[in-house]
Amino acid sequence: MAEPYLTDLRILLGRLAPIADATQELTCNHFFSGAAAYAAGRIFMTLTPAGLALKLPPARRDELLAAGARPLRYFPNAPVKKAYVILADEMASVDRTLAGLIAESATFCLSGRGHL
Repeated sequence: MAEPYLTDLRILLGRLAPIADATQELTCNHFFSGAAAYAAGRIFMTLTPAGLALKLPPARRDELLAAGARPLRYFPNAPVKKAYVILADEMASVDRTLAGLIAESATFCLSGRGHL
């Protein structure tokens, strides 16, 4: 069941990493019932049945939530993953916008501030 998410996430990163100017190595692996993307071994993005989620700084998360993103909850009764937001379809459908968010998320995680 998770294989399509892993394939889709790899395709997404393959398409957008050059636009995002990703200088670090980005990898993908299975994660729960979906897939996760890693920068230097740190998770910064997931694609699961819940949606496409990015780990971002608090101010950026608040901005995206106000623009239509949703808090991340992997399972219906699970706690909200406060460091992540699920992107609204409009945010995830524009390559340049999504590439910028991917770069911002990976950079945030690599900075050490994204350890939550």
